[in-house]
Amino acid sequence: MKTFKLLLFTSLILCFISCKEEQSAVETPEAIVSTFYFIRHAEKDRSDLGNIDPELNQKGLGRAMHWAEILQDVSLDAIYTTDYERTAMTAAPSAVKQDLNVTYYDAETVDIVQFKNNHLGQNVLVVGHSNSTPEFVNKVLGEEAYPPMDDYDNGSLFIVQITGNKVSSQRLHFNCNCPD
Repeated sequence: MKTFKLLLFTSLILCFISCKEEQSAVETPEAIVSTFYFIRHAEKDRSDLGNIDPELNQKGLGRAMHWAEILQDVSLDAIYTTDYERTAMTAAPSAVKQDLNVTYYDAETVDIVQFKNNHLGQNVLVVGHSNSTPEFVNKVLGEEAYPPMDDYDNGSLFIVQITGNKVSSQRLHFNCNCPD
C-alpha cells in the first residue's frame, strides 16, 4: 500500500510539473510590431523637363493633403523623405498634422538593418520615388516582391509590417479627386 501511495504521489507531481511547463509555453510575450508606410511623391510639375528638382503641381499638393488625411489615424513615430522638393512637399502635410520633424535619407546608402532596428515597434512613413520606393520596400521585405513603379503612379501605398520574425506586405492604390 505504501508503494502504491508513493507511485500515485510521484505520478501527480510529474503531471503537475508537465502541466505547468505546458502552461508557461503558451504564455509567450507579445511580439513587437513595426509598420512601415511607403509612398511615392505626389504629382510633380512637369512643365520644365530640364528641372531635376521640381515642386509639386496643384494636383500633387492636393494629393499630399490627401495622404495626410489617409494617414491621420496612424500614430506616426517618424517620417523620412529624400532630399528633393517633391518628396519633402509630399511629406509636409503629414508632418504638420502629426507634429513630427522630417528626416532626410539617401535611398542608395540607407542601412536597412539599422533602419529596422531604429524603428522597432514604431509606425514610419517613407516618401520616395518611382524607383526607390519599391526598392526600399523590397529591402525591408528581404525579397524582390515589387517592380519599379510607373512614372505616373502617385497613388500607391505599400504597407510593410514586421511582427517578430514574420514580415508581411500589401500594396494599396488610392485615387485622388484633386484639382488639376
